[in-house]
Amino acid sequence: MSHTITDDCTNCGACEDSCPVNAISEQGSKRVIDADTCIDCGACVDTCPVNAIHA
Repeated sequence: MSHTITDDCTNCGACEDSCPVNAISEQGSKRVIDADTCIDCGACVDTCPVNAIHA
């Protein structure tokens, strides 16, 4: 199961820069993870400053 980004996202972009498969993109005022592309590596979780990403 891919990771998801909650409404706590501040749209800083740190997660997008850390994703090795470019599964994260900006939609509206937050970032979203493409479940079909996500490889569940957890790199985004470690870089999110507001802990808005969960498995």
